[in-house]
Amino acid sequence: MRITLVGSRHFGVTALDMLRQRGVDVVRVVVADADDRLAGAARAAGIDVVVQGNPKLVAASEIADDTDLIVTAHSHARVSREALAAAKLGGIGYHPSLLPRHRGLAAVEWTIREKDPIAGGTVYHLADRMDAGAIAVQDWCFVKKGETARELWERALAPLGLRLLGEMIDYANTYHALPGKPQDEQFATNAPRITD
Repeated sequence: MRITLVGSRHFGVTALDMLRQRGVDVVRVVVADADDRLAGAARAAGIDVVVQGNPKLVAASEIADDTDLIVTAHSHARVSREALAAAKLGGIGYHPSLLPRHRGLAAVEWTIREKDPIAGGTVYHLADRMDAGAIAVQDWCFVKKGETARELWERALAPLGLRLLGEMIDYANTYHALPGKPQDEQFATNAPRITD
């Protein structure tokens, strides 16, 4: 399986490592910043790196030829419809909430702010609307009393995301397709960046 990975930072690097350990061919890494640690890890591994022309949008020209699947890991860019069409299976991403709850850039922070006793993660199909594509797989975890967003991310949500992405890569390798069920819009909430 040929994968184009779109992402950034530590989670992007750990996703790259997980994908390589699974034996898939990460043919390109797409980043918003040439100095991002994911770009450095990809270059060190001999993987082609492309810097997005627009940091908020991944264009079709930035997806490697003959990509089977686009995977996003800590990316805040929308993957264009044309880019998704360039990959045989489209694209999937990890979001650290039980979608459709807490759609947006600050999902973990809103989980803490709303005092949710349960958090979770979702691997979903990338779509025109951010965090709104069909759900491929979800799982949940408890939130500890007094836990910060960063603590919750590091303790539970980042490892959960790697596991769920790995499960979907294995599924796609076996079935050459991905599961998906529509999100239930009646439960949708937004998680915009917190500025206070």
